[in-house]
Amino acid sequence: MNNLIVLPLIIPIMVGVILVFLRSYIRLQRIISLLAMIGVACVSVFVLNTIQSEGILRLDFGGWEPPFGILFVADSFSMLLVLTASIVTAICLIYAFSSIGERHEKMFFYPFVLFLVAGVNGSLLTGDMFNLFVCFEVMLLASYALITLGGEKVQLRESIKYVVINVVASWFFLVALAFLYGTTGTLNMAHLAERVAEAGQDPLLTTIAIVFLLVFSLKAGLLLFYWLPGSYSVPPTAVATLFGALLTKVGIYALFRTFTLIFYHEPDVTHSLIGVMAGITIVAGCMGAIAFKDVRQIVAYNVVIAVGFILIGLAVATPASIEGSIYYIIHDMIAKAMLFLLVGTMILLTGKNKIDEISGLIRNYPMFGWLFFIVTLSLTGIPPLSGFVGKILVGQGAVEAGSYILLALAFISSIVVLYSLLRIFLNSFFGETIISLGEEMPLKKGLLIPIVLLAIGTASLGLGAEFISTYVSDAAKTLVNPAIYIEAVLGGEK
Repeated sequence: MNNLIVLPLIIPIMVGVILVFLRSYIRLQRIISLLAMIGVACVSVFVLNTIQSEGILRLDFGGWEPPFGILFVADSFSMLLVLTASIVTAICLIYAFSSIGERHEKMFFYPFVLFLVAGVNGSLLTGDMFNLFVCFEVMLLASYALITLGGEKVQLRESIKYVVINVVASWFFLVALAFLYGTTGTLNMAHLAERVAEAGQDPLLTTIAIVFLLVFSLKAGLLLFYWLPGSYSVPPTAVATLFGALLTKVGIYALFRTFTLIFYHEPDVTHSLIGVMAGITIVAGCMGAIAFKDVRQIVAYNVVIAVGFILIGLAVATPASIEGSIYYIIHDMIAKAMLFLLVGTMILLTGKNKIDEISGLIRNYPMFGWLFFIVTLSLTGIPPLSGFVGKILVGQGAVEAGSYILLALAFISSIVVLYSLLRIFLNSFFGETIISLGEEMPLKKGLLIPIVLLAIGTASLGLGAEFISTYVSDAAKTLVNPAIYIEAVLGGEK
């Protein structure tokens, strides 16, 4: 049974390798890649339900028991994210079938997407810090190829910035790992948690924790997000959607896992710093979302706002705020994917990317326009859509902890998100249409269906919040109580 844990990593890698040899068979690549992601989603559902009945699952590679060997650990938190990532990727693939173009498809688009997902899933499932680094690099290497797909000048410019910053972050990651191993003698996460608890997180370990905070903040776009708006706005729409929905979430996951399991003993230093960084990130993200007229930049800065909001839950670190952040991560993966697809489709239909150059789209594409309104309400946190539950719980946690400044910033961020997206909606969808009847481009079903599926997803997640509450509560319980994770991994073995 535990062997199933490795399938979310193995399936994308194996299928990606096979697709490399099927470069000319575009239709076959499409079918196989979509089936692979559906298969990963099905496995994730089964494993997630197994965790509820049997507890956290562990797979020791080569029979080496922890803390000596490589292992995968599946708890509710990691599997919820693996499941959501698989569903979002499958929907992005459907969109890519009608938008990416055969020229890009023949440049190994589908293998690189699958390698990206393999890196994401491996990062979410690994049980030791070094393999977290390895899986990060698999994910990043695939993203380097995808961000340059097409070879346009603006892509190459932004990709240089993206690659350089991530290479520097990876170097700091390795340095932090070296110091951590030299200090504790282990890189197994559960064993690290025990060793750090025994040492009481002395000043050296707190310094190492801050280095990890900087590394994961670069990956997540927490404060150190200079690279993000440009990098997420230049690739093809399907690629930008994957980046916006998945990549920052892996950095966020690493922050949650590290600072709830290992480095939680000096919250006045680490968690206070996270709170300050989250607050500044929200403010900077709000300024960017208001300042720009380019719809791609507005959407990218909305990603930044969401990163800050989610990490308020970690900074506050109450059971309610942690649970709210988990809800919100899942919501944001779905809703941000929908927003990126909508904006990319707007640009495809009009050839314009600034809100003052587009108008009247709702006359030509009424359903498309109201889908944009739905995602605006969802990201703002209007009930009964999916953003509401997470925002309420994070706010409740902030009140319980007395973090009223963070609470105020979270509330203001919702207003700014509403304003920034309504600005697109009112300017671009109403007024005189810029598309005459003779110039109107038909909206392909292959472009509309993925957006509709994500709209159903955000509505279902909001209306069915009680249905997934069991899984989210279990995930939050594991994060709040590190002993549960440690016991499941080490089982009494030191």
